Amino acid sequence: MQRFAVISALFGFTLVASIALAAPFTYENDRFGTSATFPSDIFSQEQAPPENGDGLRWLSDDGASLAIFGSYNVLDETPKTREAAAKAEKDRSVTYSRTGKNWVVLSGNDGDQVFYERYVFGPTDIVHGIVIEYPASLKAKYDPLVGRIAGSLHGP
Repeated sequence: MQRFAVISALFGFTLVASIALAAPFTYENDRFGTSATFPSDIFSQEQAPPENGDGLRWLSDDGASLAIFGSYNVLDETPKTREAAAKAEKDRSVTYSRTGKNWVVLSGNDGDQVFYERYVFGPTDIVHGIVIEYPASLKAKYDPLVGRIAGSLHGP
């Protein structure tokens, strides 16, 4: 009986781990070299690419979205100025922000949606970005994914 419990516990852990790590996909943008890895079984609906080729957006079946992109830093932003601009927006509420030497993370609420953004400022005037949005009612599902997805963001 004890052996069955151990096997069941191991199988259950393996099943949960495989669900959490199911179908990882790494997107790399040809124009800017921006890349990130995410679960393609959750963000399964790839949207049409923009004409300028700066990135892509995916949707989930339950109302979440993920955008991965690069852009030229034409406004000469820094992590601190991007953070200040986000906090000054009246339509959204930034509830968490953190900056480093070449990155900024922003999170908060936009109506009934939660948003999470991470920007990495490259050495060649390119900003690599990721934006994840999801219904606040699905925080338990998406909060554990956000850090892993955003942490995979990088440029060339």
